[in-house]
Amino acid sequence: MPTTYTVIRRAMITEKALRAKEAEGTLVFEVDPKATKTEVKQAVEALFKVKVRAVRTVNHAGKERRRGKFAGYRPDWKKAYVRLKAGEKMPDYVNNL
Repeated sequence: MPTTYTVIRRAMITEKALRAKEAEGTLVFEVDPKATKTEVKQAVEALFKVKVRAVRTVNHAGKERRRGKFAGYRPDWKKAYVRLKAGEKMPDYVNNL
């Protein structure tokens, strides 16, 4: 059974994520690649004390990176878009931007 902090790795603080938070009431997180939508929903509800309406996930393949003649790949990762139910207060995890 994964814990809240192993499912949700970090909140995405990008321009696109902040725009989705303000306009659509959607939170964006980097999550564990093995996490299911149900696990993400339960983790967000437990961590922020809000009700979740829907969860969408996106799998990102790691990009190739080079250092001179040596090449390698960054790890694969997963992003989750979490939409809150109507009337729920948006959590403030971004304060100093």
